This record gives sequence, structure tokens and C-alpha cells, in this order.
Amino acid sequence: MEDEDILDTADGDLADGPAPRPQSLMLAFFGNHVLEEGDLCVYSGSIIDVLGRVEVGEQAVRSTLTRMVNRGLLRRQREGRRMYFSLTQQATRVLQDGRTRIWKQGAVNDDWDGSWTLLGFSLPDSWKRQRHDLRSRLTWSGFGALYSGLWIAPGDVDVSGPVSELGLSAHVKIFHARAAEVTDIERMVSDTWDLESIAARYVTFDKRWTAHLGTGSGEDPIGTRLRLVSEWLWTIRTDPRLPARHLPPAWPARPAQETFRRVAEQTEAPAERMARELLETTRLNT
Repeated sequence: MEDEDILDTADGDLADGPAPRPQSLMLAFFGNHVLEEGDLCVYSGSIIDVLGRVEVGEQAVRSTLTRMVNRGLLRRQREGRRMYFSLTQQATRVLQDGRTRIWKQGAVNDDWDGSWTLLGFSLPDSWKRQRHDLRSRLTWSGFGALYSGLWIAPGDVDVSGPVSELGLSAHVKIFHARAAEVTDIERMVSDTWDLESIAARYVTFDKRWTAHLGTGSGEDPIGTRLRLVSEWLWTIRTDPRLPARHLPPAWPARPAQETFRRVAEQTEAPAERMARELLETTRLNT
């Protein structure tokens, strides 16, 4: 099970934006309201209530909770007739990684130092699953395929941990380098990454949420914030944060990020107040 699979959403028509999976919304819920609370456990009825606000039905919520327990993302705790759920260490790590991507790194890379991380690998032809897992993990970490067995990412990217977790350290070589002057970086970037698709995600997000700001429809801040975070993660998950200086003019990540932050700021305090009113919680038994 890979981090990008955990955090992924179901891609809808780009004209209409993504159709978030219940698990994506569930993780957005735990990331928004549980991650920083340590050993907090949330009553299943409260989770059903909140996700119902983003049109996830009770049966879908219950089956998603069960599936996430089975995948090692949530743990159950019974108190009387009530069932509570809390984050596992694995889910905490995934959400902290997502939080860094969303809130700290940002979508625009203005401070690139000119360095690249190169990763070469050679796997037996029969290792289809291992090859898929490695490519998925590399994509999540910001790499693109320069050639079939040589991947590249801007900056100093540490992927030794994920490679080790996959058991592929003996099959991978990692280097840090700078491009020679003869290299056309703009062309390399456009050949290696699907810039049109990445840009389309930002345009879609900005259009949708700018319209939301225009209507001022914040009557359900907790539901709005769940959708916002889930859709923003869908938007940035395939963006390796390429150096801004080597991207096409008027790259749409900047205005989309400004829109995201405006809606996030608008909904943060109201969503927290609503969560305090709605959520029934307890502490994890040790």
C-alpha cells in the first residue's frame, strides 16, 4: 500500500474537477481535526454526521472505516456500545507528509538551488508489482521519468527511506547533480513531466474555488474545508514543484494556491468551532 494510493482521489472529468473518494475525505477529516490532537478518538456517529455533509452516506462511511482499519490506517476502540476511531502511526506519518506538502512547501518553487536528484534502477522483467510500486513512490516524491530506468527530481530529494521500505535498495542508485550549460532545462522539463495536465488541475481548482469565494457560501465550514483540502491534495499530488524559472509564463499554480489559502483562512476558525460542537471524542486507551 503506497502513500499516494492512500491520499489519492478518484479523478473525474477535469472540466468538473475531482470526485473525492470517501477515504480521501475521511483522511482530510482526520487531518483537519485529529492529527494535532495526539491520542484523540472520534465516535463513529460523529464521523458519519460530518461526512454526511459532503454527501458520503452512512454505509459508505462504515465500510470505509472498516477498510481503513484493515489497511492499518485506523484503530478501533469500543466504549460500551459505542465505537471510536483513532489514527495509527502509519496514518499519522501519511497525514504529516500530506500536511507538509499542503501547508509548508507550497505549490510554487521560487527558491530552487539548481540541483537535481537522479535515481537509476534496473529490475527483473518479472517484477511488475515492484516496478509499479517504485514508480508510484517516485511520482509521489516529485520524480519524472527522464528515461525508462532513470528518474529525476528538482532539488535534493531523499527517497532512501521509501526505496528501503520497498526492499529495492540493492537495485537503485541515487545521485545529486547539476545540469551542464548545454542542457536545455525547459525542454527537459516539458519532455519529462506532463505540464499541460498539471496546469489543467490548477486551473480547474482555481475556477471552482474562486467561484466559491464569490458566492460567499460558507454556511457549512466543516464540509467546505473537507472538500477544499481533499481537492487541493488531488491538485498538487502530481506536481513535483518544478523550478518556477523553468516553467511556462503565467504558470497557474500561484493564483490557485492563493485561492486555496484564502478559502482555508476563511473556513479555519468556523470549522474548528463546528468540530468542537459536533464531535464526540475520547482518549486512546493505553
